[in-house]
Amino acid sequence: MSVPTKARSAGPRRTRPALLAAVTVLTAAAATACSSSAHGASGTGSSGATIQAVGAENEYSDVISQIGGQYVTATGIMSNPNTDPHTFEADPKVAHTVSSARLIVQNGVGYDDFMAKIEQASGSSGRQVIDVQKLLGLPDSTPNPHLWYQPATMPAVAKAIADDLSTIDPAHKDYFEANATRFDASLQPWTEAIAQLKAAFPGAAVATTEPVADYLLDAAGINNLTPWAFQADVMNGTDPSPQDVAAEQGLFTQHKVKAFVYNQQVTDSLTQSLLTLAKQNGIPVIGVYETMPTPGYTYQSWMSAEVSALKNALANGTSAPTL
Repeated sequence: MSVPTKARSAGPRRTRPALLAAVTVLTAAAATACSSSAHGASGTGSSGATIQAVGAENEYSDVISQIGGQYVTATGIMSNPNTDPHTFEADPKVAHTVSSARLIVQNGVGYDDFMAKIEQASGSSGRQVIDVQKLLGLPDSTPNPHLWYQPATMPAVAKAIADDLSTIDPAHKDYFEANATRFDASLQPWTEAIAQLKAAFPGAAVATTEPVADYLLDAAGINNLTPWAFQADVMNGTDPSPQDVAAEQGLFTQHKVKAFVYNQQVTDSLTQSLLTLAKQNGIPVIGVYETMPTPGYTYQSWMSAEVSALKNALANGTSAPTL
């Protein structure tokens, strides 16, 4: 088969080159916002206003909301499940929102570099920033930036959120810590489902387009047969080699895999052709997302739904291209 032409930009997606053209505008907007924000105030302020917080991705803002409860208003910057987060472009409105936040959670690993640019432009007085990459002690060379699919990630993030909110608003430290404890407990059904999947389908083989859910697949003992070079090329918006494309196609035509884990937020001619090929060969398709589908989901229910969809695909051959 020939290699389909990709419909999106061939530039590396994780570097977001389109963002560079907007840096001057963002810097000016952030500086303006900084001059009018209340970063220096302590607690929630004498007026009782809630703490303004930002998650660069809406899965992080959801966890902020769960920990902060009534004392926090959290905004997710990247929250549209119909767009590719790797090509996200910040605008002055985003700069204002970020620069006004008292608490920020960002992914790191090159996934949301625009956040650091805005933060640097608006100063840092009184602001708490949780960089998940740094929190987990991961190097810049970490190949897979989709850290929220790793089961150990969000418990660490939740604790850091509770700690930082307690620094901002010490009067409600017990409240934040209790919410973090409840959050950890609420993840148990998901981790149990992962363990059950691993026990029921040890070493089950799947194909993927990108490493979006690779951490989850690893935790469940699922064998991803898609070449890493192929996954990385698709993730970064470059054309995979003809050899890697042929290897990926062979996973479907030779029925080497039991499911196809497909990034629902990326559409181009290559990935669409693979989706068609999987369907033609009776391979169930599982849609995974880079930002939390909304409305109706929390981080916990989203992750549980992904595991349930994968289980149904392996056990019954049932496709779930969307949640």
